[in-house]
Amino acid sequence: MDYLVNLSTLPADTQSPERMAHGGITIRRALPPELRLITGWVAEHFSEGWASETTVAMTRQPPTCFIATRNRELVGFACHEATARGFFGPTGVAEDVRGLGIGRALLFACLTDMKAMGYAYAIIGDVGPSEFYEKTVGATQIPNSAPGIYAGMLKL
Repeated sequence: MDYLVNLSTLPADTQSPERMAHGGITIRRALPPELRLITGWVAEHFSEGWASETTVAMTRQPPTCFIATRNRELVGFACHEATARGFFGPTGVAEDVRGLGIGRALLFACLTDMKAMGYAYAIIGDVGPSEFYEKTVGATQIPNSAPGIYAGMLKL
């Protein structure tokens, strides 16, 4: 199921910056020379399909992939403009650092970037943790969206 986020009502992310700094985590836009490192990490920790989508986000100018690092090591990523225009995702955080707010910080980095690009709404495709998106950014289910653009995909 796909979800819609109204970017004009996006709440301010008051938790993430202080929380990330306290945990020694940096959230930033990925750099093109990091393409292979990031897509390799995504393939290893998540899937080849997500690595392919991340490649698309990394090759945009500027890249539409944001990363989370701790001690100069990659611990999370989030992309937009990868699957389709106006779409958020894929996104993922390493298992050993989940629960620290990294996913939330990456989500806000992407949605804020989309808002700056002029989007009024963002689509979160094929949502897994719907309650997280509903609570965090007020995402609402798009009626009749399943299985959406993923219906014709090859099995990876």
